[in-house]
Amino acid sequence: MLSQPTVLIYRNNLLPPSETFVQNQAEALRRFTPFYVGSRRVQGLQLPNERTFAVNQGGLLGLTREVSYKLWGLAPDFVRHLRKLNPVLIHAHFGPDGVMALPLARDLGIPLAVTFHGYDATMQDAYAKASFWSHRVYLRRRQVLKQKAQLFVAVSDYIKKTLLEQGFEPDKVVVHHIGVDTKTFQPDPSVVREPIVLFVGRLLEKKGCEYLIRAMAKVQAAIPDAELVIIGDGPMNLDLKKLAAALLYRYKFLGSQPRQVVQSWMNRALILGAPSVTAATGESEGMPIVILEAQAMGLPVVSSIHSGIPDVVVHKETGFLASERDWNTLADYILRLLEDKTLWQQFSQKGQERVRTLFNLRSQTKVLENLYDAVLQKNA
Repeated sequence: MLSQPTVLIYRNNLLPPSETFVQNQAEALRRFTPFYVGSRRVQGLQLPNERTFAVNQGGLLGLTREVSYKLWGLAPDFVRHLRKLNPVLIHAHFGPDGVMALPLARDLGIPLAVTFHGYDATMQDAYAKASFWSHRVYLRRRQVLKQKAQLFVAVSDYIKKTLLEQGFEPDKVVVHHIGVDTKTFQPDPSVVREPIVLFVGRLLEKKGCEYLIRAMAKVQAAIPDAELVIIGDGPMNLDLKKLAAALLYRYKFLGSQPRQVVQSWMNRALILGAPSVTAATGESEGMPIVILEAQAMGLPVVSSIHSGIPDVVVHKETGFLASERDWNTLADYILRLLEDKTLWQQFSQKGQERVRTLFNLRSQTKVLENLYDAVLQKNA
Protein backbone atom coordinates (compact mmCIF):
# COMPACT_ATOMS: atom_id res chain seq x y z
CA MET A 1 0.00 0.00 0.00
CA LEU A 2 1.49 3.34 -1.04
CA SER A 3 1.82 5.88 1.73
CA GLN A 4 0.85 8.77 -0.53
CA PRO A 5 -1.94 9.05 -3.08
CA THR A 6 -0.94 8.19 -6.64
CA VAL A 7 -1.19 10.69 -9.48
CA LEU A 8 -0.82 9.42 -13.05
CA ILE A 9 1.37 11.68 -15.21
CA TYR A 10 0.11 11.10 -18.75
CA ARG A 11 2.07 11.61 -21.95
CA ASN A 12 1.46 9.56 -25.11
CA ASN A 13 5.20 9.13 -25.68
CA LEU A 14 7.21 8.52 -22.50
CA LEU A 15 9.22 10.78 -22.55
CA PRO A 16 10.92 12.86 -25.28
CA PRO A 17 14.37 14.25 -24.37
CA SER A 18 13.16 17.86 -24.63
CA GLU A 19 10.51 17.38 -21.92
CA THR A 20 12.58 17.44 -18.75
CA PHE A 21 10.06 19.95 -17.38
CA VAL A 22 7.41 17.19 -17.19
CA GLN A 23 9.68 14.86 -15.24
CA ASN A 24 11.11 17.61 -13.02
CA GLN A 25 7.66 18.76 -11.97
CA ALA A 26 6.46 15.22 -11.29
CA GLU A 27 9.55 14.28 -9.26
CA ALA A 28 9.17 17.46 -7.18
CA LEU A 29 5.78 16.28 -5.87
CA ARG A 30 5.93 15.64 -2.12
CA ARG A 31 2.37 14.74 -1.13
CA PHE A 32 1.62 12.57 -4.18
CA THR A 33 3.49 9.67 -5.79
CA PRO A 34 3.89 10.16 -9.56
CA PHE A 35 3.52 7.26 -11.99
CA TYR A 36 4.25 7.87 -15.68
CA VAL A 37 1.67 6.40 -18.04
CA GLY A 38 1.16 6.61 -21.79
CA SER A 39 0.71 4.71 -25.01
CA ARG A 40 4.39 3.86 -25.58
CA ARG A 41 7.92 4.42 -24.29
CA VAL A 42 10.37 6.25 -26.53
CA GLN A 43 14.11 6.84 -26.50
CA GLY A 44 14.57 9.91 -24.38
CA LEU A 45 14.49 10.68 -20.68
CA GLN A 46 15.35 8.01 -18.12
CA LEU A 47 12.15 7.30 -16.21
CA PRO A 48 11.92 5.03 -13.14
CA ASN A 49 10.91 1.60 -14.47
CA GLU A 50 8.91 0.72 -11.38
CA ARG A 51 6.74 3.84 -11.88
CA THR A 52 6.40 3.83 -15.68
CA PHE A 53 3.69 1.94 -17.58
CA ALA A 54 2.82 1.98 -21.26
CA VAL A 55 -0.06 0.40 -23.19
CA ASN A 56 2.38 -0.86 -25.82
CA GLN A 57 4.83 -3.26 -24.20
CA GLY A 58 6.47 -4.12 -27.52
CA GLY A 59 5.94 -6.57 -30.34
CA LEU A 60 2.87 -7.01 -32.54
CA LEU A 61 0.60 -7.49 -29.53
CA GLY A 62 1.84 -4.25 -28.00
CA LEU A 63 1.24 -2.36 -31.24
CA THR A 64 -2.26 -3.84 -31.53
CA ARG A 65 -3.07 -2.74 -27.97
CA GLU A 66 -1.76 0.76 -28.68
CA VAL A 67 -3.88 1.10 -31.82
CA SER A 68 -6.95 -0.19 -29.96
CA TYR A 69 -6.36 2.34 -27.20
CA LYS A 70 -5.78 5.28 -29.52
CA LEU A 71 -8.70 4.55 -31.83
CA TRP A 72 -11.34 3.33 -29.40
CA GLY A 73 -10.03 4.11 -25.92
CA LEU A 74 -9.89 0.40 -25.09
CA ALA A 75 -7.07 -0.97 -22.92
CA PRO A 76 -8.71 -3.31 -20.35
CA ASP A 77 -5.49 -4.98 -19.15
CA PHE A 78 -3.79 -1.62 -18.80
CA VAL A 79 -6.72 -0.21 -16.82
CA ARG A 80 -6.75 -3.26 -14.52
CA HIS A 81 -3.07 -2.79 -13.84
CA LEU A 82 -3.42 0.93 -13.08
CA ARG A 83 -6.43 0.35 -10.85
CA LYS A 84 -4.18 -1.60 -8.45
CA LEU A 85 -2.25 1.63 -7.86
CA ASN A 86 -5.41 3.32 -6.52
CA PRO A 87 -4.74 6.53 -8.48
CA VAL A 88 -6.67 9.61 -7.45
CA LEU A 89 -6.04 11.86 -10.49
CA ILE A 90 -4.56 11.93 -14.00
CA HIS A 91 -2.43 14.89 -15.01
CA ALA A 92 -1.90 14.98 -18.78
CA HIS A 93 0.64 17.25 -20.46
CA PHE A 94 -0.44 18.95 -23.73
CA GLY A 95 -3.99 19.22 -25.02
CA PRO A 96 -3.89 16.25 -27.45
CA ASP A 97 -2.64 14.03 -24.62
CA GLY A 98 -5.52 15.26 -22.47
CA VAL A 99 -7.90 13.89 -25.09
CA MET A 100 -6.01 10.58 -25.17
CA ALA A 101 -6.22 10.36 -21.36
CA LEU A 102 -10.03 10.78 -21.31
CA PRO A 103 -10.80 7.05 -21.60
CA LEU A 104 -8.40 6.26 -18.73
CA ALA A 105 -9.99 8.91 -16.51
CA ARG A 106 -13.43 7.51 -17.37
CA ASP A 107 -12.54 3.84 -16.79
CA LEU A 108 -10.65 4.57 -13.55
CA GLY A 109 -13.34 6.97 -12.33
CA ILE A 110 -10.87 9.72 -11.45
CA PRO A 111 -10.59 13.41 -12.41
CA LEU A 112 -8.41 14.68 -15.25
CA ALA A 113 -6.15 17.77 -15.21
CA VAL A 114 -4.46 18.97 -18.42
CA THR A 115 -1.51 21.35 -18.80
CA PHE A 116 -1.36 23.39 -22.01
CA HIS A 117 2.23 24.30 -22.87
CA GLY A 118 2.02 26.37 -26.05
CA TYR A 119 1.51 24.90 -29.52
CA ASP A 120 -1.46 22.86 -28.29
CA ALA A 121 -3.39 26.04 -27.49
CA THR A 122 -2.08 28.35 -30.20
CA MET A 123 -1.86 26.37 -33.46
CA GLN A 124 -4.58 27.57 -35.82
CA ASP A 125 -7.28 24.97 -36.42
CA ALA A 126 -6.77 25.09 -40.19
CA TYR A 127 -3.15 23.98 -39.75
CA ALA A 128 -3.96 21.53 -36.97
CA LYS A 129 -6.42 19.73 -39.28
CA ALA A 130 -3.52 18.96 -41.60
CA SER A 131 -1.15 18.24 -38.71
CA PHE A 132 -0.30 14.99 -36.97
CA TRP A 133 -2.99 12.47 -36.11
CA SER A 134 -3.32 13.17 -32.39
CA HIS A 135 -3.87 16.89 -33.02
CA ARG A 136 -6.64 16.12 -35.49
CA VAL A 137 -8.25 13.88 -32.86
CA TYR A 138 -7.82 16.70 -30.36
CA LEU A 139 -9.76 19.10 -32.60
CA ARG A 140 -12.58 16.58 -32.98
CA ARG A 141 -12.81 15.93 -29.24
CA ARG A 142 -11.90 19.35 -27.84
CA GLN A 143 -15.50 20.03 -26.79
CA VAL A 144 -15.63 16.73 -24.90
CA LEU A 145 -12.35 17.58 -23.18
CA LYS A 146 -13.72 20.99 -22.13
CA GLN A 147 -16.67 19.28 -20.49
CA LYS A 148 -15.02 16.22 -18.94
CA ALA A 149 -11.68 17.50 -17.62
CA GLN A 150 -11.83 19.24 -14.25
CA LEU A 151 -8.75 21.47 -14.50
CA PHE A 152 -6.84 23.18 -17.29
CA VAL A 153 -3.40 24.52 -16.37
CA ALA A 154 -2.03 27.26 -18.62
CA VAL A 155 1.73 27.86 -18.36
CA SER A 156 1.35 31.61 -18.99
CA ASP A 157 -1.24 34.38 -18.98
CA TYR A 158 -1.14 34.37 -22.78
CA ILE A 159 -2.03 30.66 -22.95
CA LYS A 160 -4.89 31.19 -20.48
CA LYS A 161 -6.23 34.05 -22.61
CA THR A 162 -6.04 31.83 -25.70
CA LEU A 163 -7.93 28.99 -23.99
CA LEU A 164 -10.67 31.35 -22.80
CA GLU A 165 -11.04 32.69 -26.34
CA GLN A 166 -11.57 29.07 -27.45
CA GLY A 167 -14.47 28.65 -25.04
CA PHE A 168 -12.84 26.87 -22.10
CA GLU A 169 -14.73 27.52 -18.85
CA PRO A 170 -13.03 30.36 -16.92
CA ASP A 171 -13.45 28.62 -13.55
CA LYS A 172 -11.54 25.59 -14.85
CA VAL A 173 -8.51 27.46 -16.23
CA VAL A 174 -5.63 28.55 -14.00
CA VAL A 175 -2.16 29.94 -14.74
CA HIS A 176 0.64 27.97 -13.16
CA HIS A 177 4.37 28.30 -13.84
CA ILE A 178 6.30 25.04 -13.50
CA GLY A 179 9.48 26.65 -12.17
CA VAL A 180 13.04 25.32 -11.98
CA ASP A 181 15.15 23.62 -9.35
CA THR A 182 17.25 26.52 -8.10
CA LYS A 183 19.47 24.16 -6.11
CA THR A 184 20.49 22.41 -9.32
CA PHE A 185 20.52 25.51 -11.51
CA GLN A 186 22.92 27.93 -9.86
CA PRO A 187 26.12 29.44 -11.21
CA ASP A 188 29.60 28.27 -10.34
CA PRO A 189 31.51 31.53 -9.76
CA SER A 190 34.85 29.77 -10.25
CA VAL A 191 34.11 29.33 -13.97
CA VAL A 192 35.25 32.26 -16.11
CA ARG A 193 32.53 33.43 -18.51
CA GLU A 194 33.37 33.89 -22.18
CA PRO A 195 31.81 36.13 -24.88
CA ILE A 196 29.35 33.37 -25.82
CA VAL A 197 25.71 33.82 -26.78
CA LEU A 198 23.90 30.56 -26.10
CA PHE A 199 20.77 29.20 -27.78
CA VAL A 200 19.04 26.13 -26.31
CA GLY A 201 15.93 24.67 -27.88
CA ARG A 202 14.43 22.63 -30.68
CA LEU A 203 15.27 23.96 -34.12
CA LEU A 204 11.73 24.92 -35.09
CA GLU A 205 10.33 28.07 -36.70
CA LYS A 206 8.73 29.31 -33.46
CA LYS A 207 12.09 29.26 -31.63
CA GLY A 208 13.37 32.04 -33.91
CA CYS A 209 16.98 30.80 -34.09
CA GLU A 210 17.29 32.26 -37.61
CA TYR A 211 16.96 35.78 -36.19
CA LEU A 212 19.60 35.13 -33.56
CA ILE A 213 22.02 34.01 -36.29
CA ARG A 214 21.30 37.20 -38.25
CA ALA A 215 21.75 39.28 -35.09
CA MET A 216 25.08 37.60 -34.36
CA ALA A 217 26.45 38.65 -37.76
CA LYS A 218 26.04 42.27 -36.63
CA VAL A 219 27.46 41.44 -33.18
CA GLN A 220 30.56 39.75 -34.63
CA ALA A 221 31.21 42.75 -36.89
CA ALA A 222 31.63 44.81 -33.70
CA ILE A 223 33.05 42.13 -31.36
CA PRO A 224 35.02 39.56 -33.38
CA ASP A 225 35.49 37.27 -30.35
CA ALA A 226 31.73 36.83 -29.82
CA GLU A 227 30.59 33.26 -30.48
CA LEU A 228 27.16 31.69 -30.99
CA VAL A 229 26.63 28.21 -29.47
CA ILE A 230 23.47 26.38 -30.50
CA ILE A 231 22.24 23.37 -28.50
CA GLY A 232 19.29 21.46 -29.91
CA ASP A 233 18.07 19.66 -32.98
CA GLY A 234 15.02 19.77 -35.21
CA PRO A 235 13.67 20.08 -38.75
CA MET A 236 15.42 23.43 -39.42
CA ASN A 237 18.87 22.08 -38.53
CA LEU A 238 20.35 22.03 -42.06
CA ASP A 239 18.86 25.38 -43.10
CA LEU A 240 20.18 27.07 -39.97
CA LYS A 241 23.65 25.57 -40.45
CA LYS A 242 23.73 26.95 -44.02
CA LEU A 243 22.67 30.39 -42.78
CA ALA A 244 25.29 30.38 -40.03
CA ALA A 245 28.00 29.29 -42.51
CA ALA A 246 27.07 32.19 -44.79
CA LEU A 247 26.92 34.88 -42.07
CA LEU A 248 29.12 33.88 -39.12
CA TYR A 249 32.69 32.81 -38.47
CA ARG A 250 32.48 31.84 -34.78
CA TYR A 251 29.67 29.40 -34.08
CA LYS A 252 28.96 25.83 -32.94
CA PHE A 253 25.99 23.49 -33.47
CA LEU A 254 26.15 20.90 -30.69
CA GLY A 255 22.89 19.02 -31.33
CA SER A 256 20.78 17.74 -28.44
CA GLN A 257 22.67 17.58 -25.15
CA PRO A 258 21.87 16.30 -21.63
CA ARG A 259 21.04 18.72 -18.84
CA GLN A 260 24.56 18.66 -17.36
CA VAL A 261 26.10 19.79 -20.66
CA VAL A 262 23.48 22.53 -21.09
CA GLN A 263 24.22 23.72 -17.56
CA SER A 264 27.93 23.78 -18.23
CA TRP A 265 27.41 26.05 -21.26
CA MET A 266 25.04 28.26 -19.24
CA ASN A 267 27.87 28.70 -16.78
CA ARG A 268 30.37 29.64 -19.51
CA ALA A 269 28.16 31.91 -21.62
CA LEU A 270 27.34 35.57 -21.05
CA ILE A 271 23.89 35.71 -22.66
CA LEU A 272 21.00 33.39 -23.51
CA GLY A 273 19.38 34.24 -26.85
CA ALA A 274 15.73 33.16 -27.05
CA PRO A 275 14.11 35.16 -29.89
CA SER A 276 10.84 33.19 -30.16
CA VAL A 277 8.31 34.10 -32.84
CA THR A 278 4.75 33.23 -33.83
CA ALA A 279 5.03 30.58 -36.54
CA ALA A 280 3.06 30.61 -39.79
CA THR A 281 0.79 27.95 -38.27
CA GLY A 282 -0.04 30.26 -35.35
CA GLU A 283 2.12 28.15 -33.02
CA SER A 284 3.54 30.09 -30.08
CA GLU A 285 5.64 29.30 -27.05
CA GLY A 286 4.00 28.87 -23.69
CA MET A 287 6.71 29.76 -21.23
CA PRO A 288 10.14 28.42 -22.22
CA ILE A 289 11.62 26.75 -19.15
CA VAL A 290 15.12 27.27 -20.57
CA ILE A 291 14.72 31.01 -19.93
CA LEU A 292 14.10 30.37 -16.24
CA GLU A 293 17.00 27.92 -16.07
CA ALA A 294 19.32 30.47 -17.68
CA GLN A 295 18.29 33.23 -15.29
CA ALA A 296 18.75 30.89 -12.33
CA MET A 297 22.30 30.34 -13.63
CA GLY A 298 22.90 34.09 -13.66
CA LEU A 299 22.55 34.40 -17.43
CA PRO A 300 20.81 37.57 -18.71
CA VAL A 301 18.30 36.83 -21.49
CA VAL A 302 17.83 38.59 -24.82
CA SER A 303 14.46 37.47 -26.10
CA SER A 304 11.27 38.66 -27.75
CA ILE A 305 7.93 40.14 -26.79
CA HIS A 306 6.15 36.87 -27.40
CA SER A 307 3.49 34.81 -25.62
CA GLY A 308 4.48 34.11 -21.99
CA ILE A 309 8.06 35.36 -22.23
CA PRO A 310 7.28 38.79 -20.68
CA ASP A 311 5.94 36.83 -17.66
CA VAL A 312 9.47 35.66 -16.92
CA VAL A 313 11.85 38.24 -18.45
CA VAL A 314 11.51 41.76 -17.11
CA HIS A 315 12.65 44.15 -19.85
CA LYS A 316 15.65 46.23 -18.76
CA GLU A 317 15.82 44.38 -15.40
CA THR A 318 16.62 40.72 -16.07
CA GLY A 319 17.08 40.94 -19.82
CA PHE A 320 16.02 42.69 -22.99
CA LEU A 321 12.92 42.03 -25.12
CA ALA A 322 12.76 42.96 -28.79
CA SER A 323 9.83 42.72 -31.18
CA GLU A 324 9.49 39.38 -32.95
CA ARG A 325 11.91 38.95 -35.89
CA ASP A 326 13.67 42.27 -35.15
CA TRP A 327 17.20 40.94 -35.37
CA ASN A 328 18.75 44.42 -35.55
CA THR A 329 17.42 45.29 -32.11
CA LEU A 330 18.39 41.84 -30.80
CA ALA A 331 21.94 42.58 -31.94
CA ASP A 332 21.97 45.98 -30.25
CA TYR A 333 20.79 44.44 -26.97
CA ILE A 334 23.39 41.66 -27.14
CA LEU A 335 26.13 44.24 -27.79
CA ARG A 336 25.03 46.33 -24.80
CA LEU A 337 25.31 43.35 -22.47
CA LEU A 338 28.63 42.20 -23.91
CA GLU A 339 30.13 45.69 -23.62
CA ASP A 340 28.69 46.86 -20.28
CA LYS A 341 29.90 44.62 -17.44
CA THR A 342 28.04 46.62 -14.78
CA LEU A 343 24.73 46.28 -16.62
CA TRP A 344 25.41 42.57 -17.17
CA GLN A 345 26.04 42.09 -13.44
CA GLN A 346 22.81 43.90 -12.50
CA PHE A 347 20.72 41.79 -14.89
CA SER A 348 22.47 38.60 -13.73
CA GLN A 349 21.75 39.29 -10.05
CA LYS A 350 18.14 40.42 -10.61
CA GLY A 351 17.41 37.35 -12.74
CA GLN A 352 18.68 34.96 -10.08
CA GLU A 353 16.73 36.69 -7.33
CA ARG A 354 13.50 36.72 -9.35
CA VAL A 355 13.66 33.02 -10.24
CA ARG A 356 14.42 32.06 -6.62
CA THR A 357 11.48 34.14 -5.41
CA LEU A 358 8.79 33.54 -8.04
CA PHE A 359 9.76 30.45 -10.06
CA ASN A 360 11.28 28.02 -7.59
CA LEU A 361 10.29 24.46 -8.54
CA ARG A 362 9.69 23.36 -4.92
CA SER A 363 7.34 26.21 -4.03
CA GLN A 364 5.62 26.08 -7.42
CA THR A 365 4.99 22.35 -7.03
CA LYS A 366 3.38 22.99 -3.65
CA VAL A 367 0.97 25.29 -5.48
CA LEU A 368 0.29 22.48 -7.99
CA GLU A 369 -0.45 20.07 -5.15
CA ASN A 370 -2.95 22.57 -3.79
CA LEU A 371 -4.61 22.61 -7.22
CA TYR A 372 -4.79 18.81 -7.10
CA ASP A 373 -6.38 19.05 -3.64
CA ALA A 374 -9.03 21.48 -4.89
CA VAL A 375 -9.95 19.15 -7.77
CA LEU A 376 -10.14 16.13 -5.44
CA GLN A 377 -12.30 17.99 -2.90
CA LYS A 378 -14.67 19.03 -5.68
CA ASN A 379 -14.99 15.38 -6.75
CA ALA A 380 -15.23 13.93 -3.25
